[in-house]
Amino acid sequence: MFYPFFIRILVTFLLLLLAQVPVFAQQASIMGKVTSEGNAIENVQLLLKTQTLNTKTDSAGHFLFASLSTGKYELRVSKVGYTSQTIHIKLDDDEVKKMDISLQKNEQALNEIVITGTMKEVKRVESPVPVEVYSAAFFKKNPTPSLFDAMQNMNGVRPSVNCNVCNTGDIRINGMEGPYTMVLIDGMPIVSSLGSVYGLFGIPNHLIDRVEVVKGPASSLYGSEAVGGLINVITKKVGKKNTFAFEMMTTSWLETNIDASSTIRVNSKISTLLGANLFQYSSPKDMNKDLFTDIALQKRFTIFNTWSIQRKFNRPFTIAARYLNEDRWGGEMRWKPKDKGSDGVYGETIQTNRTEFLLHYQLPLKEKISFSASLNQHNQESYYGNVTYIAKQRIGFCQLTWHKSLLSHDLLAGAAYRLTYYDDNTPATQQVINQIPLNKATIVSLPGIFVQDEWSLHKKHKLLLGLRYDYQSIHGSVWTPRLAYKWNPNPKHIVRLNMGTGYRVVNLFTEDHAALTGAREVVIAKTLKPEQSYNINLNYLRKVFMHEGHYLQFETSAWYTYFSNRIIPNYDINPNQIIYNNLDGHAISKGMSFNADLSFDNGLKFLLGATMQDVSLHEKSIKTRQLMTEQYSGTWTISYTFSKKPISIDYTGNLYGPMRLPLLSALDPRRAYSPVWSIQNIQLTYRIGQQWSIYTGVKNCLNWTPAKGNPFIIARSHDPFDKNVQFGTDGSVIPTADNPYALTFDPTYGYASNQGRRVFLGVRFTTR
Repeated sequence: MFYPFFIRILVTFLLLLLAQVPVFAQQASIMGKVTSEGNAIENVQLLLKTQTLNTKTDSAGHFLFASLSTGKYELRVSKVGYTSQTIHIKLDDDEVKKMDISLQKNEQALNEIVITGTMKEVKRVESPVPVEVYSAAFFKKNPTPSLFDAMQNMNGVRPSVNCNVCNTGDIRINGMEGPYTMVLIDGMPIVSSLGSVYGLFGIPNHLIDRVEVVKGPASSLYGSEAVGGLINVITKKVGKKNTFAFEMMTTSWLETNIDASSTIRVNSKISTLLGANLFQYSSPKDMNKDLFTDIALQKRFTIFNTWSIQRKFNRPFTIAARYLNEDRWGGEMRWKPKDKGSDGVYGETIQTNRTEFLLHYQLPLKEKISFSASLNQHNQESYYGNVTYIAKQRIGFCQLTWHKSLLSHDLLAGAAYRLTYYDDNTPATQQVINQIPLNKATIVSLPGIFVQDEWSLHKKHKLLLGLRYDYQSIHGSVWTPRLAYKWNPNPKHIVRLNMGTGYRVVNLFTEDHAALTGAREVVIAKTLKPEQSYNINLNYLRKVFMHEGHYLQFETSAWYTYFSNRIIPNYDINPNQIIYNNLDGHAISKGMSFNADLSFDNGLKFLLGATMQDVSLHEKSIKTRQLMTEQYSGTWTISYTFSKKPISIDYTGNLYGPMRLPLLSALDPRRAYSPVWSIQNIQLTYRIGQQWSIYTGVKNCLNWTPAKGNPFIIARSHDPFDKNVQFGTDGSVIPTADNPYALTFDPTYGYASNQGRRVFLGVRFTTR
């Protein structure tokens, strides 16, 4: 149904392309010189928007646009390290317009505004907490349908696929597993617990203005789950004028993604942003010949709406809502809907309905006091083979914050309350009353208060002190202190030192929901203590402005995190039980990361990243490397924009070192460690005027999948219900002629997507 529509878009594109062909003779011209503080500037970019013509200044600062038709033009003048200018020009017949343009130096133009590190808007270079920022333009260099897929090119951040059938996943920061990463939307924790299993796929990139990443504990501001780090998704703001944006992309695997959004100005004070996303993949493939789908089939629809109300003194008042509906299935290629929940043909089907509401309101007081609130409901109906898993989760969150600047102190204080309701049909939410098992939902409250003082000791020195207190209804009191120090000897050098603690209250039902759907009884050996982490992070940032107009930003970090009270499940003591207990030892995550952002004045840009890490568990003097954790990784984005043509090329990729993989037994023939592997993509974009662009390229150019070098990925895919597996009295698997490796059905072995090389084609339209 999408492809006739897509063909119409291509026809429109061709007509627009033909419209660019000149018909009448062009006589007028524009010439001039660009200077700054009286000195000529070389390699200044000049874009004549009306005709999409580009040029650059020569060594004397001169430029020329020749053979132009008469009419009105818009000239954009820009260069790294200078404030850009837009000049409106009107040309008459045979006119030679001479111009002298002066640019102002502006090194601070490279400094993004960030919120996540200190819970208030601040320039990135002024924040004592290092924050990595990824703009919407970054995600367009490798277009993907969701936030989960988009993070594959972020240094130190890896979207991990945890199931080869339903393709669930989580996001890991510095090697720590997904439950240690907190995902926020506009600063509010609404993607967590059950929602983090599938909810990350439901955040379309079209909704994102930017993504801010903080590596290391941030519990002193954001509470539980912000142990390994946090990701704050900042959504698009409602603009002050009417706009419309549309994008459609399809691939040779017949994946189709459609995005549309529009800003509508209702009146002088009220504006709204309405958007929708549709993703469909309904063509099952089995390229590795294991009788199972390589990628789960998906039909996903998301709609979002934001309202902005203009108030006195520019006090913010926004209301937002988002709805997600997703239907996905994966399993045996011969699976049909009639097989859902049966033990004849194996399939996993997940139906998700999710609703989110957000509110941000600054109180009409002299003091800067803001109220934020969110509410989300996540309903899931799923079948894993012949096992039914039905779950409901509701999370309500509200927060009151107060900002106050006093002499050299910038104070922040606040109070937050979070209420989580969870219920499913597994033994995890059952209680035995009068020898009768009854289902009972779990309700957990989490109130907290926090205070933070950002103290400017000197124009080059800044100290941040913070403390948070939470009272969890099950685990009791939790304190999380924080300290950050920033030394800025000059605008081109920044040194940051951060120390703090984090904690996490584990949701057992979510993290092992697939295991809990079985007949195993969940046993908590004793009262579990919340996991605690202690972190130190040293960060150095260096900026270099070169004489030729090139720009380099280099950043490096070293971290050490110590985890106590790690909660782990034990499946070995009793085959009919899952026994949870705190680790009798500790865990350590340590490593270094490097980022380099290099921009040349000829349109060539590099964004490079590398991470080396060691994540391990220590128990009874035995060190064990954490499963599914790479020792090193690298990411890159290389872009080039042609100066004379409206064409750009983007080459993106990642590389991961070996990671320890989960084997079922000593006889398991699959690799115990993954090889070094890489996913690489290339894209070509052609711009038509200021509104249209068409892009095409290849994803996974090397055609890498985990099946290479392995006899199989899914263990016993021909016997997914273990009907021909023989077990001993202790629950162990007995090797037989049909099962020589003593395996059971297992879809969890995997470290990369099973999706190989594919071509993509897309079109974008944006009014400005």
